[in-house]
Amino acid sequence: MRIRNYTLLTVTLAMLAVIYSCVEPFSPPEVNSDENYLVVDGFLNVGNDTSRIELRRTQNVNQNTNPVSENGAKVTVEVENGERYDFTETGDGLYILPPRSFSTSNKYRLRINTGDGEEYLSDYVAVSLTPAIDSVTYKYNPVQDAVTFYVNTHDEQGKTQFYRWKFDETWEYVMAYYSAILIRNDSIVVRPENINRCWNKRNSGSILLGSTVKLSSDIIKDLPLALVPVNTNKLHIKYSIRVKQYGLSRDAFEYWTSLSKTTQGTGSLFDPQPSQVTGNILNTKNSKTLVFGYFSASTETSKRLTIEPRLGTFPRCIAPDTLPISCKQGEECAYTTSSMLLMYWGLRSDSVLVGPASCTDCRLEGGTTERPSYW
Repeated sequence: MRIRNYTLLTVTLAMLAVIYSCVEPFSPPEVNSDENYLVVDGFLNVGNDTSRIELRRTQNVNQNTNPVSENGAKVTVEVENGERYDFTETGDGLYILPPRSFSTSNKYRLRINTGDGEEYLSDYVAVSLTPAIDSVTYKYNPVQDAVTFYVNTHDEQGKTQFYRWKFDETWEYVMAYYSAILIRNDSIVVRPENINRCWNKRNSGSILLGSTVKLSSDIIKDLPLALVPVNTNKLHIKYSIRVKQYGLSRDAFEYWTSLSKTTQGTGSLFDPQPSQVTGNILNTKNSKTLVFGYFSASTETSKRLTIEPRLGTFPRCIAPDTLPISCKQGEECAYTTSSMLLMYWGLRSDSVLVGPASCTDCRLEGGTTERPSYW
């Protein structure tokens, strides 16, 4: 019986070895393609805010570097009646157009001339009017230990039906230790600014869509937009979210819906895309040359919600150290340490408390010490 089992095991292992030896890695040509097609992200804001068009180049799925910006292009919006408005390049592939009195009854299209001599042109699009946001609300979920933010809106005339949202979030945070002094010109002086308290900001990265086509009325109620876990500590002091809302045409909604299915797992419009989603922009010289993006025109409405939920914990760090002010040979002191000076210590102020910058300087976490105007 043992010999029989041993023979069976030997045959099984031999078959598995043969099977796996025949497996060869296959990488489709599309994955390794080095084609750098143009990607257009933005819309014409027919309201009281600046219009922004961002131009990038595609990259293959295997690349993990940041996408290449398309600089030196000429970006123009054209009105059906012949008027033209030029965007201004601000760097890093971003082109802006200041607010203007655009007519909501006209149709508009986008023309892009790149530095390599190529020209891209969108279809003419009608303006989508966006209703006001009724409210932005939030609710704490103890199971997820997170706060979810919701948007509510409606169109009494029932003409919008297709919506898109973006948001930006701002939060206040502090570090474990406060640095009151620093070394300047070989002297210990009072620190002129507070680097213990900062404000950080982040824009939404997901494609957020909603539709009321299948509903009896054009009402969006408690649609979840953002989930903020408590362990991020964004909610510990004060948190603010600004929601922007856009009405879409049916074609634009279908484009963004298709795009969301291919990019939500990768990140954003400029990340490598596993499948091809094109929009209403074409290369005028060669219609077979791919270009990604959808140009639309709409008004924008927004609403801000600021809360102080006091969820989270005060930051913790290693205990501060004590160092003498004056240096002895071979000894670390206030003038030689790589740590940050916190405060004077000792009855005669002959020493200082020090701590690592990661526990003291809030700017290292990406924030700024400048208080937002809406705070």
